[in-house]
Amino acid sequence: MEQQVVIAGGGPVGLWLAAELRLGGVTVTVVEERLEPDRRSRALTVHPRTLEILASRGAHGPFLEAGTPIPSGHYGGLGTRLDFRALDTPFPYTLALPQARTEEFLQERALALGARLLRGHRVTGLTQAPDAVTVRIQGPEGPYDLRAAYAVGCDGVRSTVRAAAGIGFPGTPATVLGFLGDVRLDSPPPPGFSVCGPSGGLMAVPLPGGTTRLVGITPDDLTATWPGDLTLDELRTKVRAITGRDFGLRDPVWLSRFGNATRQAERYRDGRVLLAGDAAHQHFPTGGVGMNVGIQDAHNLGWKLAAVLAGRAGEALLDTYHDERHPVGARLLESSRAQTALMTAFSPEGLALRAELGALLATQPALNATLAERVSGLADGYPPEDPAAHPLTGTRAPDLAVEGSEGLFALLRPGRSLLLDLTGDTPAEPSAPGTLRHTGALLRPPAAWAGVRAALIRPDGHVAWARMERDRATEETEETEEHGR
Repeated sequence: MEQQVVIAGGGPVGLWLAAELRLGGVTVTVVEERLEPDRRSRALTVHPRTLEILASRGAHGPFLEAGTPIPSGHYGGLGTRLDFRALDTPFPYTLALPQARTEEFLQERALALGARLLRGHRVTGLTQAPDAVTVRIQGPEGPYDLRAAYAVGCDGVRSTVRAAAGIGFPGTPATVLGFLGDVRLDSPPPPGFSVCGPSGGLMAVPLPGGTTRLVGITPDDLTATWPGDLTLDELRTKVRAITGRDFGLRDPVWLSRFGNATRQAERYRDGRVLLAGDAAHQHFPTGGVGMNVGIQDAHNLGWKLAAVLAGRAGEALLDTYHDERHPVGARLLESSRAQTALMTAFSPEGLALRAELGALLATQPALNATLAERVSGLADGYPPEDPAAHPLTGTRAPDLAVEGSEGLFALLRPGRSLLLDLTGDTPAEPSAPGTLRHTGALLRPPAAWAGVRAALIRPDGHVAWARMERDRATEETEETEEHGR
C-alpha cells in the first residue's frame, strides 16, 4: 500500500487536510489536475474560525501578514454590516486575502510536513475493497493506480470521487446567475462600496495589484437560462444599470458567472471514501463562507483519520465526521438560500424587507452578534448525545488564557487531544494514547468555564468533556461514607 490516504484535489481543503494528516504521522498523496495554483481567486475572505484553526497549528502568521483585517461582514448584502469586533476570538475580523495566497501558504505547510503533491495528475475513478481503496489516476505518462487505506474527495462540486463512490448529491438547480469581474477602475468607488436597488445589487472589493472585483446581480440575472460567457461590455452595462456609472472599468483579468445551485452529499462517508469541501456541499457564494467551511471540514476529519490509522481509535470514529459536519453543511445551505433571497429582493416589497432587516441589525446588537457568530463559524458545535453532558461538551473552545502557557491554541499545536487540569488535583483520566496533559489555572475564565476543574479538548479545538469542581462539603460527605463502608 503506497499511501495511507489519497486526496483528490489540491485546493485549500485538500491541502489543509494533507497537512493535518501529516501532523498525525499519516503518509498522504494529493492528486491535483492543475499544473499550478489558479491565480484567479474564487474566495477572498478568511473568517475568524478559520484563523483560529490556523492559529491552533501555529500556521496563522503568513496569513495575518499578507491579509487585510476587516472588522465586519455582510449578510445578504444588507446595508447594515455584521460587527465582528465583539466576537470572543483573538481574530475579531474577516481577513481579506485572495485564495491564490491562501493556497500558496497551505501548500507550503503541507509540503514542509512531508505531503506528496502530484500536479498534472487527475483522479478518474476508484474501487473499494474491505481493506483498501484503489484510486485510478491519469498522469502525464498515462494511467496508473494508487492503493491506499482511505481516499478523500476534495475535488469540488463535480467530484469524481463522489460519483465513483455512488454518493448522491441531491438539491436544487440554479435559478440565479450572479456576475463577477476582476477589472481595473479609473475611478474606483470608496472601500466597502455596496449598493442594492430596483436595478440590482453590486459590491466592489479592492484586490492586490490595483484591480477591483465587481460582483453583483441584476433582475435580468434571475434566470436558469445560461446566456453565455460574461463579456466586458455586458459587465459595463450591468454596472451602469445598477449604479449609474461604470467607474472607468477596463482591462479585465477575469470575467465569470456563478449560479445558486444548492446541493449536499447524502453522506460524507462511504466505507473507505470520504468527502470534504465543495465535493460535499454546493451553494451560492454568499458572504465568502464556502472555502472556510471546507477547511473546517478538513480540520474535523484530519485528526480522526490519523487516530484511526495510528490505532488510537476504532473505525467508528470516522462515522462521527458525517454526524458532526453534515448538519453544519445543511445549515450553510439554509443560510445561503436565505441570503440569496435577500440579495435578489428587487421588488418594492423585497427592498422594504431589506430595509427592515437592515434597521434591525443596526438597532439590535444581540441579533447582529448572533448572525456574526454564525457567519464567522464560531457558533458551530457538535451537540452531545448524552443530555446530562456538561454544557461545554461539543462546543468550540476559545483561546483560553491558561497558566504556564501562551494560551490554549498554542497548546493545541501538536494536533493531539489535550487534557486540561485546571486545579492541579485532577486524577488521571482515561484517555486515548498520545493525549497531552497541561496543568494550570484559567487566568481569565469566560463565564461558561467558571467552576470547570478539568476538560478534554479534541485536536480540532472542540470540548470532548468537561468536569465541574465539587464543593468541599460534598467531598467530605463522600469521604465519610467511603470510610463508613
